[in-house]
Amino acid sequence: MPPSVGRSVRPSRGPVRLRPRSGARSALVASLTFLLSGALLVVLPAAPAAAADDVATEDATVASGTGPDAVELDTTLFVPGSAGADEPAPAVVLAHGFGGSKDSVADDARDLAGRGFVVLTYSARGFGASTGQIGLDDPRYEVADLSTLLDTLAERDDVLLDGPGDPRVGVAGASYGGALSLLGAAYDDRVDAIAPQITWNSLSAALFPDAEGTVEGAATVAATPQGDGGVYKRLWAGLFFGVGAVPTAGGLLDVLGGSGGGGDVDVADLPAIDPSSLDPAVVEQALTCGRFRADICAAYSDAAATGTLTPEIAEILDRSSPAGVLDRITVPTLLIQGTQDSLFGLGQADANARGIAANGAPVRVVWYDGGHDNGATARVSSALRDDVAGWFSWHLRDEGDPDRGGDPGTGFRFPAPTGIATTGLTVQGEGAVRTVVADAYPGLAGAEPARRLPVAVSGPTQPVVTPAGGTPAALTTVPGLGAVTAALGGATVEIPGQFAAFESPPLTAAVEVVGAPTVDLAVSSPTGTAVLFAKLYDVAPDGGRTLPAGLVSPLQLTGVSTDPAAPTEVSVALPGIVHRFEAGHTMRVVVSSTDQAFALPAEAAVYSVALADGDGAVVAVPEVDGTPIGDSAATRWWVLLGVLVGLALLGWLAAVLWGRRQRRRVSEVEPDGEDVPLRFEGVTKAYKDGFVAVRDLSFEVRRGQVLGLLGPNGAGKTTSLRMLMGLIRPTEGRISVFGHAAGPGKPVLSRLGSFVEGTGLMPHLSGRDNLRLYWAATGRPAADAHMEEAIEVAGLGAAIDRPVRRYSQGMRQRVAIAQAMLGLPDLLVLDEPTNGLDPPQIHAMREVLRSYAATGRTVIVSSHLLSEIEQTCSHVVVMAKGRKIAQGTVEEIVGTGGSVLVGLASGASDADEARAVAVLEALPGVTAERTDDGLVADLGTGTTRAAALQALVAADVPVDQFTPRRRLEDAFLALVGESS
Repeated sequence: MPPSVGRSVRPSRGPVRLRPRSGARSALVASLTFLLSGALLVVLPAAPAAAADDVATEDATVASGTGPDAVELDTTLFVPGSAGADEPAPAVVLAHGFGGSKDSVADDARDLAGRGFVVLTYSARGFGASTGQIGLDDPRYEVADLSTLLDTLAERDDVLLDGPGDPRVGVAGASYGGALSLLGAAYDDRVDAIAPQITWNSLSAALFPDAEGTVEGAATVAATPQGDGGVYKRLWAGLFFGVGAVPTAGGLLDVLGGSGGGGDVDVADLPAIDPSSLDPAVVEQALTCGRFRADICAAYSDAAATGTLTPEIAEILDRSSPAGVLDRITVPTLLIQGTQDSLFGLGQADANARGIAANGAPVRVVWYDGGHDNGATARVSSALRDDVAGWFSWHLRDEGDPDRGGDPGTGFRFPAPTGIATTGLTVQGEGAVRTVVADAYPGLAGAEPARRLPVAVSGPTQPVVTPAGGTPAALTTVPGLGAVTAALGGATVEIPGQFAAFESPPLTAAVEVVGAPTVDLAVSSPTGTAVLFAKLYDVAPDGGRTLPAGLVSPLQLTGVSTDPAAPTEVSVALPGIVHRFEAGHTMRVVVSSTDQAFALPAEAAVYSVALADGDGAVVAVPEVDGTPIGDSAATRWWVLLGVLVGLALLGWLAAVLWGRRQRRRVSEVEPDGEDVPLRFEGVTKAYKDGFVAVRDLSFEVRRGQVLGLLGPNGAGKTTSLRMLMGLIRPTEGRISVFGHAAGPGKPVLSRLGSFVEGTGLMPHLSGRDNLRLYWAATGRPAADAHMEEAIEVAGLGAAIDRPVRRYSQGMRQRVAIAQAMLGLPDLLVLDEPTNGLDPPQIHAMREVLRSYAATGRTVIVSSHLLSEIEQTCSHVVVMAKGRKIAQGTVEEIVGTGGSVLVGLASGASDADEARAVAVLEALPGVTAERTDDGLVADLGTGTTRAAALQALVAADVPVDQFTPRRRLEDAFLALVGESS
């Protein structure tokens, strides 16, 4: 659902071309369709003619998914003439907006290809000529499709690879495509950089917003609550569903048995259809749901009928929301959000920025004057195009690449606040564009917290009527045209008796609001619940009022006081805006009971609304200091000249300081170091004879985990641990311990205890003396050793005081483990710790490691004993031939493929069991047999567990149990076999 950006697009409106209709209604429909078409927000500037002419295109159909969820994706690849096997180029996947197709982003792809990127465009499942049903960016479907496309890119010799099967790739998209880029980075670690635009953090919060409450710990300018359910955004949701429900490119004809085909067709070309040949259920599904999946269609129907966010609806929306997986996104992220957007406001980008920056990933935030409600001007679009191109150039190209460009940094840019409500009616390309740049987004990744100016407001307690049936309702936001209505002065309508108003004195100086202001209210309701809408108006001295961007903050209040004399206090986040309140103007907080864009209560009621702090009430207004930048033609030459002079000075300075820089390196400390005790990033170890022991190894271990490093002999496990210990240096890449670079003699290694390759004990000394000698060598106080605790772990009893030369191999092993635990290190690294231990000792060791990690410390265990890894570790990294071939929790590694135990419901007959066997063995690669444990199906690699279960359910087999029987050993052997 991305906005227009000053160029025409061909919206996907279904297989039938309708005649244009005249009048206001057709103009509104055309505007909304234009805003919801597939145009990518960031349309790159035209490439030089020679470069554009040198771009070749390749159309292909790519198969994705399995079983009933298999689809054919319609793709087009744009390949620059400069890319080839001798000089592969980084790739970019462009995802289109909701209602669009690959054609929506074709111009953008050609321009990016003209800059030297291999660009892949495609129509998402359910759109354009691609088959399948719309899953709303479901990780199981649309995100899995993205991974399939990355596999396709990895097979090309003109695409730069980071490793086998791993292309150097960025993902960009707007709205629907923007959420896909975020989810793709969370679920597929091959994505190297993303540029999501005007998209969501929580689809539940976007479609059921509730601005009541505060965001815990947030110090950013636009932090708004992303709650569990609020007021249903009825008009936007209806428009959203309507665009998807109208099939595109022959979709409806295919369902009904017609000819289908791509593109629009004339009514006269449609084939005659015999109604008697159609399945009524299929017809109803097609007409009511279009290309949506059945569960999404049902969820929309429930929401439209009840206006309530049920657990079933929330499960669907949350599955398609980046909010739940932000902690997985660690790649450089450029977040672009519009200030004129009543669908996905600034708070959505704010939440994404906070979540991703918390992982230590570089995050740059750009707000622009536009959004789903308002197309950007040509000048604004040009600046955004350069942002995306520059972001990918820096983060996808190698150092030394002449096309890399400059470091875009992690700053913040936003439109210069004005008191004028801008609209898309501005002549494209006219006038200067002024923006403000700041060094950092306030409150993000160590930046200074947002500064808030208190503006006093006052007003008495006021009754607010909510009418029966929610009619008449206030008019503020028209989906797709919210900014336009706000700019028309007086177009917003507040119904007398349905709102309370609180006003500031005339401002003595201008106030520039950048973000979401907050205010505290006191509310009572006779029913204990209330639906309200809070707004912040700009009122001029002559009484004229402006609602910035036409935005409102819905409130879904429950558990409020029923006594007007003792109201409930609530904190409210007003809409996130960029607006200048001029001197002499006033701020007016309006709290109304209705808004025609939202679902409203059917029962009439009278609420009591007041300011929580009475005479001391304030609106807390976020402000941001920055440097205004003009973008008129007159100033651009001076900017260019300044840049050239600056580059010359920087070149001279770099030459002078180069040697000094080499001698005095400042250690970079990762901000999430305490939460990520160990991180490998692209680590390779190659020896002079050409042998590569470890190749491009990347993984991270979080606090409290017990991670098993698993692999056959020669996999590179011990080499990896020796590099971690500083015993050998990696050839490439970085190893960080608690955020600090690891290496020989690094102070941070004092927080690490280890046992790698041999005990290293002195044979003529006792076990106790060996421990004392080791600790003395650290130079730390004896009291910090926790010696007795370590000896207890060893479990040697009186033998601890006998010479080590009299120890068995298992006894030496236990002393070495106790030595590693001296000082109770925060990170414990053990290489084959159970070698030489008998079963009771192995069991005891397992309990020790689990309890050790439970204290908040972290344990790394390298072992070839798969059963011990399975029973001891919470997470696993599987290696083979020096590479990581899998990573995840033990459950994730074990719980894919393999065998499943199928239990039938009590009372099932032998015939049911025989039918289950027949259904299963009809699936690709599946064998089934009856065992003493029950019916066991070996799924092999041809059928997923989900597909097998769906087949049984579809055949009416009474399934009562369906559980995996795969062991870690099975998973390990399968993974190692695949890596061969």
